[in-house]
Amino acid sequence: MVRFLVGVAVGYVLGTRAGHERYEQLVRAYHRAADHPAVQGAAGVARAGVEGAIDKVRGGPNAGQ
Repeated sequence: MVRFLVGVAVGYVLGTRAGHERYEQLVRAYHRAADHPAVQGAAGVARAGVEGAIDKVRGGPNAGQ
């Protein structure tokens, strides 16, 4: 029984460490992608499109253009 509990404890510690490292790896990959100029440009185009659609719905100054 003691061996089992030690095994569970070791597995838990190793699993959480691997999980945290994987999380950090994913965060770094996200930041690299989000900071890429092509992604920034696409986000700007998407933002402009959404803002234009909102203006049309609201009947704002750019509506109908």
